Amino acid sequence: MKRPTDKYGELRGGAAQRLLVRGGLLLVTAAVIGTLAGWTKRVRATEEVAVPNARLVAREMGSLGSQLDGARGEMALIRLQLERANAIMESSAKYQIPADLAAAIYDIALSEGIDPALGFQLVKIESSFKAGARSSAGAIGYTQVQLATARFYDPSVTAKELFARDANLRIGFRFLNDLLGKFNHDTQMALLANNRGPGKVSQILAQGGDPANGYADAVLEGYHAPRSAEVGWR
Repeated sequence: MKRPTDKYGELRGGAAQRLLVRGGLLLVTAAVIGTLAGWTKRVRATEEVAVPNARLVAREMGSLGSQLDGARGEMALIRLQLERANAIMESSAKYQIPADLAAAIYDIALSEGIDPALGFQLVKIESSFKAGARSSAGAIGYTQVQLATARFYDPSVTAKELFARDANLRIGFRFLNDLLGKFNHDTQMALLANNRGPGKVSQILAQGGDPANGYADAVLEGYHAPRSAEVGWR
């Protein structure tokens, strides 16, 4: 489905980042000019020799270096914030879901060591983004977590609490991350274990069988793993 465009489309891409980088450079340049101007005024006011004191120069250069490092850090943070905003808006449009749900999936997937793109695909296949989804086997919510599985992470959690968006996403993504670790970051096997149970998948593999049932292929359709996934998302 073609993503709708709007008057803010250009700001979501590289143009906004280029403007912010230029703005950061201008701020640093202004700081340099301001520092040099201030030093010149001090020299004129005291009628000192035009050769600056080495200690003063070192102090001023250190100050400028700190300002430049601070500007770089702020620009890096702004880039990350822009990337997050772009990803959330694109996912909201792609899956036709509210922006707050897209933001929750994105942020919680990251916090639990899951590639957000994989997180969106998982929720799509498991529940079609329906908070109240419940299977005949008793799986609950967005990520279709079994209550017994959820209680491994939170012994006191109730079925009602598991329908809550953030709790469900967090436990579901944490379980998937644990499965990725168990199956040596093989995404196919981890997804099959999420669907069929890790014990069942391990048993089939031990017997030389193939546990594939089409579930992993459905989740991974159109998904492209980041390079970092080669050694684990984290």
